[in-house]
Amino acid sequence: MLKRVKGARWMFFSVLMTLSFLLLNPILGFGDKKTEEEKKPERLIEMAVEYPVVVVAPKEEVSMDIIFHNRGRSNEDVEVWIDSQPKNWKAKIKTYRYGIRGVHVPSDQTKTVTFEATPEKEMKLGEYRFEIKGKTLDGHFNFHKTILVKVEEKEKAAVEAKGVKLTTSYPVLQGPSDAKFEFSMEVESKLDKEAIFDLSAQCPEGWIVNFKPRWEEKYFSSIRLKANQSETVAVEVKPMPLAKSGEYPITIRVSSGDARAEVKLKVIITGTYALEAGTPTGLLSLEARQGKPANISFYIKNTGTAPNRDIKFVSFKPENWKVEFNPEKIPSIEPGDLKQVEAIITPYEEALVGDYSVGVGIEGEKVKKNLEFRVTVRPSTAWGWIGIGIIIVVVGGLAGLFRWLGRR
Repeated sequence: MLKRVKGARWMFFSVLMTLSFLLLNPILGFGDKKTEEEKKPERLIEMAVEYPVVVVAPKEEVSMDIIFHNRGRSNEDVEVWIDSQPKNWKAKIKTYRYGIRGVHVPSDQTKTVTFEATPEKEMKLGEYRFEIKGKTLDGHFNFHKTILVKVEEKEKAAVEAKGVKLTTSYPVLQGPSDAKFEFSMEVESKLDKEAIFDLSAQCPEGWIVNFKPRWEEKYFSSIRLKANQSETVAVEVKPMPLAKSGEYPITIRVSSGDARAEVKLKVIITGTYALEAGTPTGLLSLEARQGKPANISFYIKNTGTAPNRDIKFVSFKPENWKVEFNPEKIPSIEPGDLKQVEAIITPYEEALVGDYSVGVGIEGEKVKKNLEFRVTVRPSTAWGWIGIGIIIVVVGGLAGLFRWLGRR
């Protein structure tokens, strides 16, 4: 009897373990014989350039890697070539020894070749584009990459300070293009005699830089300092109207005879946020029937310098009215762009005849705009037909009455 009980327990335990294994197998992945190699796609190859945008000085050559990643299970042969290049540049794709037009990339490996471009003569400042294309032999994969070479002057070395020192605690300020930026700068004379120091600024075109005392609203272009004296000067910077987002360097210089110094400042423009809204005709009124939808279109224009994103609409309407918008929201409007929106306004079925006000709120990322429409509610056309019917009945009744009276 005891042996039977033990046998039953063992059988129960074996069945329990088997069921547990079967249930946990898909969850924990036991018995998954699919290898990492088998999980890879049959074919998948990518091409990339090491540095899509580079900055060089005139006469400087460009050299970088073009990288091929084979993430599939099949080996691949890839053709690669320079599809277009600027004039007066010599460009080629090569290995360490010779030029090439193709590369073999084994499965799960990365291969690199070299892109090399040399100006034939000193190039003008500007941007130069090289279009790199590639494809597998059967054309299943096609690649297209752009290398942008910016030719710029080398930054000149800062003026070595001599006889005067310039310092600022906050050399970088950030804000919209319609803001004023004020830097605080300390001018310290290292001379053993009194001197007049001239102040000047190198700034982006269209920008205005003024120098003024720290707590006064007057401008000057020079400052008198006694021997070893220091003075705090406020540097007021006004960006060009509608300056685009980006970083703008400003160099401040001070000099008196052989004494000179300079300091580098930077303004980061984040862009301005502004919206304009209205109708193409300028009219903000419409007519509607009781319980019937009426449409009116209005536009939204981004008059700022930064993109306006996630624009939504809200309505302020009489009770039981319905207002809908098409589209319901606008993901983004770039600076200078214009979008058209349709408002569908449905008065209440029992609204009295007369004029009503419907407000539309336009809520952008960092700015809001409101429109107010005057809606004139006209009676339903059914009442017109009812009125005509009443008139017909009255006229018919009067005609019948006159006939009856005439007979008498």
